Order: sequence, then structure tokens, then C-alpha cells
Amino acid sequence: MRIVVAPDSYKGSLSAIEVSNAIAKGILKAFPEAEVIKVPIADGGEGTVEALVTATGGKYIYTEVTDPLSKTINARWAILGDGNTAVIEMAAASGLTLIAKEKRNPCITTTYGTGQLIKAALDMGLRKFIICIGGSATNDGGTGLAQALGVKFLDSAKHELPYGGAALIKLAEINTLNLDKRLQEAKFVVACDVANPLCGTLGASVVFGPQKGATAKMVEELDAALENYQKIACHTTGKDVAGIPGAGAAGGLGAGLMFFTSAKFQPGIELVISASGLREKIKTADLVITGEGCTDFQTVFGKAPVGIAKLAKQFEVPVICLAGSLGQGYREVLACDIDALMNIQPQPMALEQCIEEAEILTEEAAFRLGLLLRVGIKLKI
Repeated sequence: MRIVVAPDSYKGSLSAIEVSNAIAKGILKAFPEAEVIKVPIADGGEGTVEALVTATGGKYIYTEVTDPLSKTINARWAILGDGNTAVIEMAAASGLTLIAKEKRNPCITTTYGTGQLIKAALDMGLRKFIICIGGSATNDGGTGLAQALGVKFLDSAKHELPYGGAALIKLAEINTLNLDKRLQEAKFVVACDVANPLCGTLGASVVFGPQKGATAKMVEELDAALENYQKIACHTTGKDVAGIPGAGAAGGLGAGLMFFTSAKFQPGIELVISASGLREKIKTADLVITGEGCTDFQTVFGKAPVGIAKLAKQFEVPVICLAGSLGQGYREVLACDIDALMNIQPQPMALEQCIEEAEILTEEAAFRLGLLLRVGIKLKI
């Protein structure tokens, strides 16, 4: 039996590589004769740099930048195996996991550090970019990123605005005279797994603000601030991007990239599938095992397991999703070419314990899955 193991990370516990290794160990306990091909996957969020470096033989770079609350950190990005392409996860410089829960405040957090990473890559002569925009702590419409690249955001008195999304309610003028000229030579592909617009009931502030620490009042203020920002940015750049799917990704960073660079959007899972050669691997497989930290109703909106399943369906290869947990609406993925679902928890347990023991729980769940597959092979239907 030839089995392709292609999971996303279990966020907060295991990387995609670690999940792949644990599933492979468990399956091989039940199927020692199986050929297991491990292909760590990501969908444009956290873990995409690692997946692409693994797939292409790239290398990591570390750069000192500003984190979402303006503290100095070392952020990791990468140059892919072609030697010409920078791949940057905004979460590495501007991500939610960089801030303690009690300090999260999307009114003041900034994407400035992500802009610094782009500048570092430009300084190294790179002109091809893959920007992965999941896992943000920010709601600033990408203005911090633009500030790092030379853009000035001014109030009616010509004073520069402070960092953060809330300040954009006072935005009166955008000055792009000092925008880094090298951006005109650069090509940007934005890996994105959501289709939210910039503003409104499905926009960045309303949908994602609360998970970044926003209260109901803050959500209202941030949405109004981004509405003001998009009107002025549209007038300044001549680009009307507010309603484009993905503009609201990463607190509006999607919109900012479209306003100030040549950004084109592509589902993150498609980028990783192409770079990893996954299509050819699945084509000759008997089974695909994918997975993610939590499979729920959100999975159907372009998350990695569904992307993998759509590819496997082309070759009539069955797909099983082994998730860290199964959340509300998880059955909806069964209509998206996933044939079966399991979670890794053998019994009710606290989230903290599940995270702490995730590796062994995943291995043991994969072993149980392998035993069920052996039973299925024996059945005559």
C-alpha cells in the first residue's frame, strides 16, 4: 500500500513536519509493509515557509524587526531553492502568537515588522516574493508594512499617524513619494486562505478582530477606521480593492499589499502543492491522510485538508482527515471530497493536556486508523 501523508500543522502544538512524522510512525506500526510518503503542507498561514523550504531545498534567513507592539525580535523568513524567491510569513513578524493574550490589542498593533522583512529581501537583491498572510495580530490595513517601505500616513494637520488600526480614523492624506522604488521591479504573490473583504459584516474587523483582543466597541471603531482608510487609499493609488476577496485577510494586510505593491492573490494550498510535487505523489497513491489542528465548518473555505482532497479526487484516491479535534460543523467537510474523519483524542481531555501530548496522541491515533484500514481490507462488500 502506498500512502501519502500530507497534513497541515496542529497550530499551537505540532508543526506540519512533526504531524507528518507522527502519522507515519503510527501507520507503519499497523502497516509495516506500507510505503509512506510524507509531504508537510500549509495553506498560506503559519507553517507555509517551513513547508516551502522543505519542498524546494531553500534556506532560512533571520532579520531583526519590530514586533506587533514595537518591540525588537528576530524574525525568520526564507529564500526558496531557486535562489530568487523570498517567502515571508507575516506571522513571523506581526503574528498573534508573538503577544501574550492579556496584551493583545488590534487598535495599536502594527505590520511594520513585515514591511521590514520585505525591505531586507529587497536589500539582498530579491524581486520575487511570496507573502503568507495568516495568523496576524493586527488590524491596520497593512499601513505598518507600507510605513516600513516609505509611505507616510498623515492626519489633517500633516502629522504622521501612530501605528495601529484605530489611528486610521484620523487619516486625511497618504504620501507615497518615498515609497521604495524597488517595489516597481518586484512581483508579489500573496498566499491567502480567506476571502473576506476589507470592511463590513464579513470584513477584517468584525470577523477576525475579536480573536485578536477587540471588544465590541473596538470592532466598531476599527471597521470605521478601515472604511476611512480604504477611501483615501483608493483615491491615492487609483485602486479600489475593498470588495476584492482576501482584502480583509490578516487585518486588512491583503488590501495594503494590493494598494502599495503588485500583489496577486493565490490560495496558499495551491502554492505548496505546486512546489512540493504533491500532484505526482498522489497520482500513484492508494490513500491520502491529511489533517489540521481543528476541523470544523471553517475548513471548507479553502483550508489545507479540502485542497488536498480536491486534488486526490482527480485521481479517485480516498482521503482521510486526522484532526487534532473536530469542531462545530465538521461534517460539512464530508461534502468536500474528504471520505472519513478522526480526531486524535482517545478520551475527553483538557486542551492543555492534548497540546502537551499531541505527538504521541497523533501517533497512536494513526495506529488505530491503520488497524481500521486492515479491517476494511478484509471486509467483502
